[in-house]
Amino acid sequence: MSPEPDVEGLLRELAPRALAALARRYRDFDLAEDAVQEALISAAMNWSADGLPENPLGWLVVVANRRMSDLLRNEGARRRREDASTARELATGSPSVPDQDDTLTLLFMCAHPALAPASAIPLTLRAVAGLTTAEIARAFLVPETTMAQRISRAKQRIKASQVPFALPTGDEWADRTRSVLHVLYLLFTEGYASSSGTQVTRTELSTEAMRLTQLLHARLPHEPEVAGLLALMLLNEARRPARTGPQGELVPLDAQDRTRWNSALVTEGVDLLTANLPLGRVGQYQLLAAITAVHDEATTAAETEWPQILALYGLLEAMTDNPIVTLNRAVAVGMVHGPDAGLEQLDGLEERLRGHHRLDAVRAHLLERAGRLDDAAHYYRAAAGR
Repeated sequence: MSPEPDVEGLLRELAPRALAALARRYRDFDLAEDAVQEALISAAMNWSADGLPENPLGWLVVVANRRMSDLLRNEGARRRREDASTARELATGSPSVPDQDDTLTLLFMCAHPALAPASAIPLTLRAVAGLTTAEIARAFLVPETTMAQRISRAKQRIKASQVPFALPTGDEWADRTRSVLHVLYLLFTEGYASSSGTQVTRTELSTEAMRLTQLLHARLPHEPEVAGLLALMLLNEARRPARTGPQGELVPLDAQDRTRWNSALVTEGVDLLTANLPLGRVGQYQLLAAITAVHDEATTAAETEWPQILALYGLLEAMTDNPIVTLNRAVAVGMVHGPDAGLEQLDGLEERLRGHHRLDAVRAHLLERAGRLDDAAHYYRAAAGR
């Protein structure tokens, strides 16, 4: 008996490629997203009951095209040429489906010139990665309602700008690449350390982020930050076999069995980073990868070169002014200069990370190292509750 198809996983994989096909043809992201969402609902009901069609992506594109035509007709904005093309495809059952790497194309399309990165990135995470508004809000450290409004305004701004929803041209590539890298980083992070649900990781997200970053690196082989992000992913992915225990629980880095790490991925990541650091254009992803490499190259936790990590976090903090970077730097300070010194670094983060579980977890970790076990237990419980 053949196994039941993973309809949910397949739809997650195909959704951005179907959206890319419609957005590129109709140049209307908002309506295209609505049409694809309806096609996904229809697919979920039909495929679970009747089995997978011979061409699942083609099926989605045909159904979404049909719904898109209805939406455009209702708005009185149906384009004759596109409608004729859709009709031919529906009649022949041979839709023009996106290329294998069209998800990467969609990433660049979502980095729309009418949007600032703070709006383009959440919109892309919704469209390409299928993350929920709550998950995106947690990544940006803002309330869910704030993020929902931001995404809604982004769609409205694209529509009002009347700038085509298309691939960048000329000088736009550099600015859009920065947004795309940020999206891929957040997508990998959500897959590597899930912010919701019962699972520690969501492999399907981190795997897709790595695939897209590899495609981007193939297109931009001389862009150091693309290489840096790919190196960061490889070096983190190398630890996956040891990150969880038999019951799916998270195993802290210093307690992991390092013999289970994927040494080939460590070597690949270090080589990629080493080849690009001398180019001189060092950015945040290269620094993050360098920090991860220091951890990965230590045979045991005790052999970790914490002074080097602290120096790298100092550079990264100056570059990004990111509170999570400051939080991680506090851990490094605690490892180099003692836990009390690390705790002092946390005082300025109360306002910026109020209510965030990571602040409580780091405080608990440093208190435990300082021997203040009752206080540590209090903050561990607070972190777990959040």
